Amino acid sequence: MLAKTDFVDLIPHAGDMCLLDGVLAWDVSSIHALSTSHVLATHPLRGAEGLHAVHLAEYGAQAMAVHGALRARGEGRTEPRPGMLVSLRGVKLGVDRVDTLPGTLDVYAECLLADENGAQYAFRIDHEGVEIASGRAAVIHPPA
Repeated sequence: MLAKTDFVDLIPHAGDMCLLDGVLAWDVSSIHALSTSHVLATHPLRGAEGLHAVHLAEYGAQAMAVHGALRARGEGRTEPRPGMLVSLRGVKLGVDRVDTLPGTLDVYAECLLADENGAQYAFRIDHEGVEIASGRAAVIHPPA
């Protein structure tokens, strides 16, 4: 398992905005990350009504960012390219709020396509073995 300290310097998400706690497994095409941040009263995306499930897309996007950074490091690139999330498609939410769910979220992302211009991923978030969110996301890498 990779702890947050093993990847936090590789992604732009800092402090409380780094929502993932660790990476359980990853390979060239996918990642399985874990998070317990959804229950924190100090969650940066939490509103007056709690943490809405739409924010699970950010968990998927962060898994994508960590995966891309780990792939870059594995390929010998010391500086991963910055990316901008430009599209979410086919997002399905199985719950309204996530701050009421105890325990750990399992965050999965699978790289569908990646090149020097960007990447497309499918993501899924499970809670206690039940899918609570899924979708696809695209990121582009701005010109250097």
